[in-house]
Amino acid sequence: MNKENPVSGINTTEPLLKIRGLNVSFGTGKAAREVVHGVDLEVYPGETVAIVGESGSGKSTTATAVIGLLPGTGKVTGGEITLDGVDLVHAGRREMEAIRGREIGYVPQDPMSNLNPVWSIGFQVGEAIKANGLATGRREVRERTIEVLKQAGLSDAERRLHQFPHQFSGGMRQRALIGIGLAADPKLLIADEPTSALDVTVQRVILDHLASLTREKGTSVLFITHDLGLAADRADRIIVMNQGEIVESGPSRLILENPQHPYTQRLVAAAPSLASQRIQAVAEERGVETLDEVVSDHPVIEVRDLVKEYRIRQGGFRSVPFRAVDGVSFQIPKGKTLALVGESGSGKSTVAKMVLQLESITSGQLLIEGKDASKMSSKEVFGLRSRMQPVFQDPYGSLDPLRSIGHLISEPLKVHGVGDEKSRQARVFELLEQVSLPRELAWRYPNELSGGQRQRVAIARALALKPSIVVLDEAVSALDVLVQDQILKLLAELQAELGLTYLFITHDLAVVRVAADLVAVMEKGRIVEQGTVDEIFASPQEAYTQRLLDAIPGASVNLAGH
Repeated sequence: MNKENPVSGINTTEPLLKIRGLNVSFGTGKAAREVVHGVDLEVYPGETVAIVGESGSGKSTTATAVIGLLPGTGKVTGGEITLDGVDLVHAGRREMEAIRGREIGYVPQDPMSNLNPVWSIGFQVGEAIKANGLATGRREVRERTIEVLKQAGLSDAERRLHQFPHQFSGGMRQRALIGIGLAADPKLLIADEPTSALDVTVQRVILDHLASLTREKGTSVLFITHDLGLAADRADRIIVMNQGEIVESGPSRLILENPQHPYTQRLVAAAPSLASQRIQAVAEERGVETLDEVVSDHPVIEVRDLVKEYRIRQGGFRSVPFRAVDGVSFQIPKGKTLALVGESGSGKSTVAKMVLQLESITSGQLLIEGKDASKMSSKEVFGLRSRMQPVFQDPYGSLDPLRSIGHLISEPLKVHGVGDEKSRQARVFELLEQVSLPRELAWRYPNELSGGQRQRVAIARALALKPSIVVLDEAVSALDVLVQDQILKLLAELQAELGLTYLFITHDLAVVRVAADLVAVMEKGRIVEQGTVDEIFASPQEAYTQRLLDAIPGASVNLAGH
């Protein structure tokens, strides 16, 4: 039966990519475990299809099975995969090497771990060009490399050729990977969470550019993501996976506006980009809460004209001042959450470090519970740290992998001389219960836990000393939407139960709408706008704030029925 391509409107009888009854297993012999069960999907020429699901749902495994790059002991144990009629399951090594890059492009999730840190960007793009037979001579490869990087959106590509990955921003590294993926004009591009670690505005620029490139070239896209709002914006069709199976599929708008499967309904309910719409609609009905109604005469944290300057080396013995934070002021009342929002480099994390006394203050005042932190003695700062604790973005990086979970949670108690061994162990069990984790985890190690469990451990550790203030630096940005939803609900429950005050650092305004009471928007070291979440979302005054709001995925989806 003919199918009309939703992008081009052309009737196409055959899909470009066809997967039928796909089974994928890991392990050998009796230890083999099937992780993908009977997956059927199609991608038509010029079409963008998104596979959506949480970590472990099988979406990335399905994608890597297509290009024959299953990790470790992974193998296809059943079903068929064809690209333009060519059998990919039984293709030989050389045949697959010829297909990869030329017929199927691939953009992986984490650009920093997928670009070699000791090779220049130009060299790595050039290697892909030579491997795909697009150019041979040194000069020809260089010219083609510059062309590829320019097509990927790096206007100063010639100057960037000899730079290394660490000298590129996250968005620039992702552009380089997109350039590599599209260098040979493949028929199909597989983009696996290509923007999950990027700011929403950078994410939008990258995805707009990717869409224009694939549209010009007529490339089909298989887009892997955990964000339903993003999928709704970018894909013609959505395929929802859970525990290795497809539970629902169909046109993007239909799936999001009228989800049928309970798992899809949970995903739609949990996605911050979609939940923020529902919350905003409720706020508009009940009336917008103003800043005057929320502020307090005795704020827990008060920042006045905070400035932080660094000296930047210019070569030799010369250095110039760089102002990372420039005259920042805000207040946080007791039991409230202030979200400090902005793109990477806006200065929000530097403010968090100064509040935590991890960075010195160049000028200005920082008042914690009415006391000037800049005038505190080292003993007073040590005491302050028992009342103010951090939760960082990457729990795997901030938790010692050689220590057990129980040891990690009890460490602040030992450092501050609280209790004896027995009482500390009892407090660990109490904290695990508080963050909804089983006691048995006390004897496990960070690498044995999921990302969501590790973040819960980081929160339990932060609560060990019963602080009144918690500083959360991008604490949910690396998590799947369902886990993110659980952590945000946990933080709200703990705040209500313990009267905690939160400083919440994030680049994602969708999360802000769900999690915060107050918002301060930072750009280039300054606060350009602040108010309650109701005020900022209902009537942003600055063009920069409007840009951040416009970049929230899924804004076009109608969720009136939810």
